[in-house]
Amino acid sequence: MRNFIILLFCFWIVTLFLPWWTLLIPAVVLGAALFERSVSAFSIGFLSLFAAWLLQVLYIDIANESVLSGRMADMLGVGQSWLVLLLTALIGGLIGGVGTLLGSQIRQLLRPGDVQKSRTA
Repeated sequence: MRNFIILLFCFWIVTLFLPWWTLLIPAVVLGAALFERSVSAFSIGFLSLFAAWLLQVLYIDIANESVLSGRMADMLGVGQSWLVLLLTALIGGLIGGVGTLLGSQIRQLLRPGDVQKSRTA
């Protein structure tokens, strides 16, 4: 839970000021610093960025009375504006999950002895 909150806060702060692709930088760094197992790295990274983007997209959608999401839904042909919000959050979740997974894999690559010890214990 602590890792989820740390990632959520970092992703939310980065999303406010920087472009979307810069989210990979804290995802990789925090993935390497916080996670030893790949499954937990991906799942917590996915859920934290999914939640961060969903909260931000909901805030924007409420602020403009769903005009933007409605137009995007028409352009994409999905019909419902909430599907655009869900799709946006899913894309964000994949970015977070893959970024933290990459960080976790880099950690395992640089410390192969630690991984072997944890697998045998």
